[in-house]
Amino acid sequence: MRAGVLPALPPGRPVRPVGGLLDHAHRFPLREVLGMNTRKAPPNVVLILADDMGWGDLGCYGATHIDTPQIDRLAAKGVRALDAHSSSAVCTPSRYGVLTGRYCWRGPLKSGVLGPFSPPIIEPGRTTIASLLRANGYRTGAFGKWHLGLGWTSNDGSVCDAFSTPESAAWDPLNPEPEIDYSVPLTGGPLELGFDRFFGTAGSLDMPPYCFIDQDRPLGALVAQKQLVGNQRPGLAADDWVDSDVDARVVRQAVDWLETAGTTPFFLYLATAAPHRPNVPPVFAAGTSRAGVRGDCVGVVDWAVGQVVEALERLGMLDDTLLIVTSDNGAPTRFPEESDPAHAPNGPWRGQKADIWEGGHREPFVVHWPAGIPESGVIEQAISLTDLLPTIAAATDCALPEGAAEDGRSILYLLRGSADGVDRTLVHHSNDGSFGVRRGRYKAVFSTGSGGFSEPVGHPAEPPQRGTLFDLVSDPGEQSDLWEARPEIVAELHAELEAERTRP
Repeated sequence: MRAGVLPALPPGRPVRPVGGLLDHAHRFPLREVLGMNTRKAPPNVVLILADDMGWGDLGCYGATHIDTPQIDRLAAKGVRALDAHSSSAVCTPSRYGVLTGRYCWRGPLKSGVLGPFSPPIIEPGRTTIASLLRANGYRTGAFGKWHLGLGWTSNDGSVCDAFSTPESAAWDPLNPEPEIDYSVPLTGGPLELGFDRFFGTAGSLDMPPYCFIDQDRPLGALVAQKQLVGNQRPGLAADDWVDSDVDARVVRQAVDWLETAGTTPFFLYLATAAPHRPNVPPVFAAGTSRAGVRGDCVGVVDWAVGQVVEALERLGMLDDTLLIVTSDNGAPTRFPEESDPAHAPNGPWRGQKADIWEGGHREPFVVHWPAGIPESGVIEQAISLTDLLPTIAAATDCALPEGAAEDGRSILYLLRGSADGVDRTLVHHSNDGSFGVRRGRYKAVFSTGSGGFSEPVGHPAEPPQRGTLFDLVSDPGEQSDLWEARPEIVAELHAELEAERTRP
């Protein structure tokens, strides 16, 4: 697929600007802003977050080598965003932004991702989607990949703290598996950040310890080194651990939890291991795509969505559930042996996971809520995954505490078919800590390269050092640098970045 050429997409109803009534309304429930009662009861909320799934991996975004009928069906009956962005091009900081509505670089992690034994980086007491909804009477469950740090206790009784010693948030490749006392409950994790229930893993499928965590304790006997698959790092594995079964076990736990919901509203956060490396599809998914083992694992994400949807239908809850499917960052393309060259996992966008270019952070974003939003919607306006918390707050009629979700705003009005025509400023962030700033058609990249996995990687660079400037309307493939031609735009966007970084 040629860079800069968008694939033909299923027909939708593009959202057009109609005025700016709700531009700054993200801290107030929609019914209060409009002065009307839009619902009789709060909706359930389901957020499904894939790992490394790109903008072009789904049929509803133009994929032809991977079948994703479950997600495509939700898109046809709901809303699909074309210009949605994760707050970072790698997973830990992106997930921080998803749950808190805040850019991760405001905290101790300034670049890269956490290691499997890194300490928690979500500040104690910070509002998350889960803590907000639990305070308003919701059951809250997290299932799958966490990767936001956990308080592991060392054999000497010590526990690292990312806030008193920020350097402890960095991954130490020379000490990949410290001496851990696995009998001690974990601290600082999902149960202390608003979730009633957690069943999942500490990090990605390539990170030790290779075990499930049930609430705040590892499951199984961690006594033997794992037999490694692909890019997995050395470490201990539980006696019942099977790489290809991880998502199936997590989904089974999530569905079991849903089926005990009763009449209490719930928030389900399901974070799949797929399609992050190593791609080890279960037997039922192996060979089902035409895009290699990675494509098969994108199919696993679609299967997981289908399992949740089927459960909601059985329970009679699907229409009253706000269901969101998205991804934490772009897809990696530097492992051609796992895919097919005919499949473009990031669609027409330049770059890949970790990059400051569009392919690193432009995400698929599908929302389904029959009782709350119209069918066949297409949002063309730029949005961020940091918008999830204020949007869910508005949809559930929960007032956000002062200072919460400082980098997000409610997009509920966009989901309902309106637009404000206001150019939004988005701050992008790459693996090496490089910044990009997008406002309207222009995007400034403050790096000498991708800042991620693509060559040239380069390094962070800010004025007077030279970066790049792109017009994403005339040049969506980011091929024509306007840095020298439009210095006034560069100066404006850098000033906006400085204002964001210095904002209390």
